[in-house]
Amino acid sequence: METKYTGTLLDFIDRSPSAFHVIRNFSELLDEQGYIPLRESQRWALQPGGKYYVTRNGSSLIAFRVPKQLAGGFMMAAAHSDSPTFKIKETAEKASAGHYIQLSTEKYGGMIMSTWLDRPLSVAGRVLVREGDKLVTRLVCVDQDLLVIPNVAIHMDRTVNDGKKYNAAVDTLPLLGGMDAKDSFRAIVAKSAGVEPDAIVGEDLFLCCRQKGTVVGAGGEYVHAPRLDDVECAFGCMTGFLQAEESGSVPVCCVFDNEEVGSSTKQGAASALLRDVLRRIASGMGQDEEDFQTMLAQSFLVSADNAHAQHPNHPEYADAGNCPYMNEGIVIKYNANQRYTTDGVSDAIFRTVCAESGVPVQVFANRSDLAGGGTLGSIANTMVPVNTVDIGLPQLAMHSAFETAGAKDLDYLADAMTVYFGKSLRTDAAGEYLL
Repeated sequence: METKYTGTLLDFIDRSPSAFHVIRNFSELLDEQGYIPLRESQRWALQPGGKYYVTRNGSSLIAFRVPKQLAGGFMMAAAHSDSPTFKIKETAEKASAGHYIQLSTEKYGGMIMSTWLDRPLSVAGRVLVREGDKLVTRLVCVDQDLLVIPNVAIHMDRTVNDGKKYNAAVDTLPLLGGMDAKDSFRAIVAKSAGVEPDAIVGEDLFLCCRQKGTVVGAGGEYVHAPRLDDVECAFGCMTGFLQAEESGSVPVCCVFDNEEVGSSTKQGAASALLRDVLRRIASGMGQDEEDFQTMLAQSFLVSADNAHAQHPNHPEYADAGNCPYMNEGIVIKYNANQRYTTDGVSDAIFRTVCAESGVPVQVFANRSDLAGGGTLGSIANTMVPVNTVDIGLPQLAMHSAFETAGAKDLDYLADAMTVYFGKSLRTDAAGEYLL
């Protein structure tokens, strides 16, 4: 199946084994496109027609463009950089049975634990290194098949195929080596960072899959890769952002960390990061607080996070008539209790964008007797209350170590977001909207 962005996405995912790498790679892409990095700790001197981005914690990013002539509010999209995995504990090594060295880990997010077993793993993230009187961040990705989480043989666990409850303190600890591997982990990480072990004074390290993403299916119609949730949406939104034409509004593309654990961090969607950046943008364009509020009233947010496709083996888990399928378009997500923010207004506005871009639209709602997940849209709305739609791309095996999505759907998202970021929203009267 011919697609525009599949190969580039798979390469991006392969180079992005942690949230820190996601943001570094987006930053490098923005640098190549002439975007100017800003620092929260410095004053901003914004210029009409300027292109900028700011990061926080090395794991969240907000990119924006200043229009040459302001004629609207903020046209925003937000996805997330993190995915479920296992975090390496600070005292990493653990001896087992007198013959093995394992790594102590802790669950990060709600992963399907069994999918991490019996596959080559490594470690990625960041370390803080002392250089003279400075602490410097270095990204790390140990480039070797370093670890494995071995299953128990069926001969020793005859009920393994009858349902298995995994204990994260016992069943999912990765194996590093024999006893001769004792005290080697920090040295391995230090070598990857290009420093001596004693130079490392802090770290945030996570397990990552070593297997590369690929295309599967009789016609190459499916993308099969780690971290599709939510790097795929982040990549699609950023692609549309970079391709969009100017409209007079301020296009803003956000990639937040920590969505998988609730977003309640300084770099998450529940923080003041987005509101603070929007306020600084408005101020940098000469707008006062009243002007800022009027801009918010003419703003829109697309919350982009992948959606559950109907499962071929278990169609009964889907709500008939409200379930999407891979390769059949962008999913608009609904929830009566506002786990998703979509309402009649945001639905209509986003459908209008998709119709103009020639992109098909599907719908998703949970089966009414099954609890579903949420995403960052409603969380971000507590700080930036604007009309918001929750969307995603349909996929299978969400939160697996390897996930599956439709190859065509990324093209649909990038095309729709290219049109979206080139729009302005007008709210001329109560209940009247003009794109």
